[in-house]
Amino acid sequence: MLSVVNEDGTTETGSLIDEIVREGARRMLAAALEAEVEQYIAELAGRRDEAGRRLVVRNGRHRPRTVITAAGPIEVSAPRVNDKRIDEATGERERFSSKILAPWCRKSPKVSEVLPLLYLHGLSSGDFVPALEQFLGSAAGLSSATVTRLTKQWTAEHAAFQRRDLAESDYVYVWADGIHPKIRLSQTRSCLLVLMGVRVDGSKELIAVAEGLRESIESWADLLRDCRRRGMRDPVLVVGDGVMGLWRALAEVFPQARHQRCWVQKTRNVTNALPKSAQPGAKKALQEIYNAEDRAHAEKSIVAFERTYGAKWPNAVKKITGEVDELLAFYDFPAEQWIHLRTTNPIESTFSTVKLRTKVTRGAGSPAAALAMVFKLVESAQTRWRAITAPHLVALVRAGIRFENGVLVEREESAAA
Repeated sequence: MLSVVNEDGTTETGSLIDEIVREGARRMLAAALEAEVEQYIAELAGRRDEAGRRLVVRNGRHRPRTVITAAGPIEVSAPRVNDKRIDEATGERERFSSKILAPWCRKSPKVSEVLPLLYLHGLSSGDFVPALEQFLGSAAGLSSATVTRLTKQWTAEHAAFQRRDLAESDYVYVWADGIHPKIRLSQTRSCLLVLMGVRVDGSKELIAVAEGLRESIESWADLLRDCRRRGMRDPVLVVGDGVMGLWRALAEVFPQARHQRCWVQKTRNVTNALPKSAQPGAKKALQEIYNAEDRAHAEKSIVAFERTYGAKWPNAVKKITGEVDELLAFYDFPAEQWIHLRTTNPIESTFSTVKLRTKVTRGAGSPAAALAMVFKLVESAQTRWRAITAPHLVALVRAGIRFENGVLVEREESAAA
């Protein structure tokens, strides 16, 4: 029920429009919970005891509780179900559990997502209450103590993530990059070393996010060794930028992995070595290389690029001609997956999404807590990642099936024999 409206258009709990939104959200949530229970009971209507009585029936409502949502705090009284069925495997009573509103739920996942983002914006735990009041219309249930407890919990979750067993996680493709977010880290030259991978089923997954020095062989080697120690096997292909520390560490720890340089970062490096007047034409010429239909055409485009720019800007051209094999490695993998393998965009786009590059300020809590907040934001983003294109081909790559210019050739050769 809506409150009495004051002369200035406000109510006891804020503006009238906010209260209308909350009331609408409350009614929709109540209707959804009712529909969920009705469907559950209807599906089990045929389950009866020896006397013919239903084993699954309505049983009033649970005690009201307040749930924090993006629409504000909503009071919910969820319907209760009396389920008398016995699980034959365990001998225990079956229990209805709502997929919409879990018994322990006191805030929506979206609220959980905004908390680490606010933290990284430089808000201390004491600042959360007024900040969330603006976001939710109320900060009920989210006191300073609650936020402090959550940050400790997330720090522990990140530590557990970095210790987890990787023996069952077969990463065929791996993206590696050093990200420089504007958050408080332990050293001035520190950055976040990020590894993301593609499993055999084609799904993308965060492998690791840790603090280190981007240019440092030791930092990358420590992270890669830790992954190997926890059971990670050699990936087939690793995609990264031109930082030598990564590739030297990779050759030491995962010597079987092939290397692919990121074309986005390579294009940036090349054009930065050219005058502005030459940059548009150079960008187009570089696109003709990595968008070529096959390796032969790409190599011809490299020759044309060298002929056009080599005399005046040899240092810029050498950035391409000195790494041809690493820049064109993707041609030996399925053509459907080239778009994923030419760049480190999966890492770049993820960290852009969580607003680490330009929106975040320094000084947010301790370095460990800031790193944990980054982890929680990436973990949240991970739920929306899509599988790589043509995921069924990833298993063939792991099995060593040969591709040439994006086309599977080994099976054709076997058939001809």
